[in-house]
Amino acid sequence: MPQTLSATVLRSQCARILEAAGSTPAEAGQVADNLVLANLSGHDSHGVGMLPRYVDAVAEGGLTPNASVKVNADIGTMLALDGQHGYGQIVGVQAMELGTARAKQHGSCIMTLSAAHHLGRIGHFAEMATAQGLVSMHFVNVLSRPVVAPWGGGDGRFGTNPCCIGIPLAGAEPFLLDFATSRVAQGKMRVAHNKGERVPDGYLIDERGAPTNDPGVVVVPQGNGLFGALMTFGEHKGYGMAMACELLGGALTGGGTWHRPADAARTVLNGMLTVLIDPAKLGTQASFAQEATAFVDWLRQSPPGAGFDHVQIAGEPERAARVARERDGIWLDDATWGEIVAAGAKMGVTIA
Repeated sequence: MPQTLSATVLRSQCARILEAAGSTPAEAGQVADNLVLANLSGHDSHGVGMLPRYVDAVAEGGLTPNASVKVNADIGTMLALDGQHGYGQIVGVQAMELGTARAKQHGSCIMTLSAAHHLGRIGHFAEMATAQGLVSMHFVNVLSRPVVAPWGGGDGRFGTNPCCIGIPLAGAEPFLLDFATSRVAQGKMRVAHNKGERVPDGYLIDERGAPTNDPGVVVVPQGNGLFGALMTFGEHKGYGMAMACELLGGALTGGGTWHRPADAARTVLNGMLTVLIDPAKLGTQASFAQEATAFVDWLRQSPPGAGFDHVQIAGEPERAARVARERDGIWLDDATWGEIVAAGAKMGVTIA
């Protein structure tokens, strides 16, 4: 049956499963907190529905509980880090803590992170940076079954390859742009499939390369054992951004790019290039704060367009969702909930 659970209960249940899968209590709690925060933010694609895949990835050996980030190179303003197949919610935070400290010290830091297991919602790392007054830019690739078609192509050749930009705003919540370069996140198709929903035109092609509205084509094998693919956003523009994320997040970091046939592995590895900038060290902090505020105010003065109440900026929908879902609980469809219960059973954990 579908479930509506409080964030507190969901964190506790997920942490129990993660701990049974080999994580220390501290690690299990941090990963569970991150997953539930994604649900609270309205991004169910990166929330607790990922937990069954994590359990399978640990069993495969592609996800290593209790791993820590390793420093491969350090020249002060540049860091090359290896996630050692650890939980992305752990090694990603460790990497950001190292990079943030360097940016505060030197004014900037360029940081590469390779071989992190699924980093989750990249906006979480931008929130870490903006909380310290830093600008952050993140380019991420995905080493898993390729689910996105190149512009002009008819099958999946790369991942959803997210890009994220965080910008602190004086006296206000930050600008937080966090998006997959696919038209929609793969996880959102899993959620739609589990709910039995169809999706709008232009999101998907089936295993023959023809347009389809069935999200199942990228979630479960079709009759011939093949999968369909997601389309990039903005046609050739999203394709170009996806390729940039693959080259920067994969090739430049040393984590590698995808150029082999698809497999059925459950492991999801990410590489991430992060650029951190401290406006206080640029000498433009006062004008930056003034001009950013003036521009945001200018945007908000636009009269609402058809179907809208007001103009928003990136990050506001997530913050509003957190308030609502903390109050009302997090709803999980019966398929997703069943997968979580089954993952717990694999680990000898009973949840209800």
